[in-house]
Amino acid sequence: MTAHALPPGATPGGGPLSGLLVADFSRVLAGPYATMLLADLGAEVVKVESPAGDDTRSWAPPVRDGVSTYYLGVNRNKRSIALDLKDPDDAAAARELARRADVVIENFKPGGLARFGLDYETVAEGNPGVVYASISGFGSGPQGRSLPGYDLIVQAISGLMSLTGDPEGEPFRAGISVFDVMAGLHATIGVLSALNARHASGRGQHVEVNLLASALSGLVNHSSAYVAGGVVPFRMGNSHPSLFPYEPLPCSDGDLIITAGNSGQFRKLVGVLGVPELADDPRFLRNEDRTANRDQLRPLLVERLRTRTKQEWFRDIIAAGVPCGPINTVDQGVAFAEEVGLDPVVTVGEGAAAVPSVRNPITFSDTPADYRLPPPGLDEHGAEIRAWLSAPVAGSPDEVEGTA
Repeated sequence: MTAHALPPGATPGGGPLSGLLVADFSRVLAGPYATMLLADLGAEVVKVESPAGDDTRSWAPPVRDGVSTYYLGVNRNKRSIALDLKDPDDAAAARELARRADVVIENFKPGGLARFGLDYETVAEGNPGVVYASISGFGSGPQGRSLPGYDLIVQAISGLMSLTGDPEGEPFRAGISVFDVMAGLHATIGVLSALNARHASGRGQHVEVNLLASALSGLVNHSSAYVAGGVVPFRMGNSHPSLFPYEPLPCSDGDLIITAGNSGQFRKLVGVLGVPELADDPRFLRNEDRTANRDQLRPLLVERLRTRTKQEWFRDIIAAGVPCGPINTVDQGVAFAEEVGLDPVVTVGEGAAAVPSVRNPITFSDTPADYRLPPPGLDEHGAEIRAWLSAPVAGSPDEVEGTA
């Protein structure tokens, strides 16, 4: 950790990242999601916004008390300061924040912060221990640095959209900004790895993540099918290229997802359905057989499934140890998480400022996630942070070097 005190109002607790100072120069989704995860785990995050604010503040509807729920979803546990980096005094305050920080995270276009003295090389001169994470669309190389990095564009370019949708229809985007979220997770992993390395070396480093690389990694079996097998995957709707059954199957009142991933599960499934002989049918003995002969097997399963409702089958198939589940709406998904004891919703803040939020997905036995602050208003903490940045502090850049 750096030798500098945390900003006024900081509430270091027992989280695993308690005492860590993060300067957050990111906006929209990938960066703010990463910094929120760090904040949940105890880091003190100062969110630097332009005077116009993070773009997602105006991404509405839906809203809660006039504030975009998009913004609320990725900005809890942070303090906001609005800085115009074209203003010399504001730029100086931003540089001082970066000098004091353990971690800097930004998602400007590659090289975009250099003119303000906020690029990695310049920041590291005064803060050699800094872990500086950059998130871009297509990397910092000469070919990719100028390309705009939006999740939808990367879904298209990476090949994901070619895999999503009806086989006879047009390509579809995923229902969420899946690669923004993946890139945020990869950035978080990179930051934590670099912090661990700093314990041994005393030095920080530059961590780079881009949406396209995250996308190709996240396509896992599909990208591997091409690079390792020379096979270009194609759109199969809700079907799986290597498993069957592994898709929605119709019951009397709607579809039920059934995923029998091995022969043991398939034997249990056909037992529950009342057609145990299918497990010993030579056409369906192994997963490879079931996948190759899915057009023969599917109608035999559907014939049985259509005799009862999806909830009736869900209860009995789950009881037999075969993974399955109904296709829920988001509210039903939250309700199901509550039913199984995951407590998915937390309240952040108190009184009129309290905001319901989705719980951090990581649990710790000794150092749990903490929910200290609701998402901040624009420049809500600006005055106190400016005063802190302008005040003398113990510790010089030389004293910071080598700390961990």
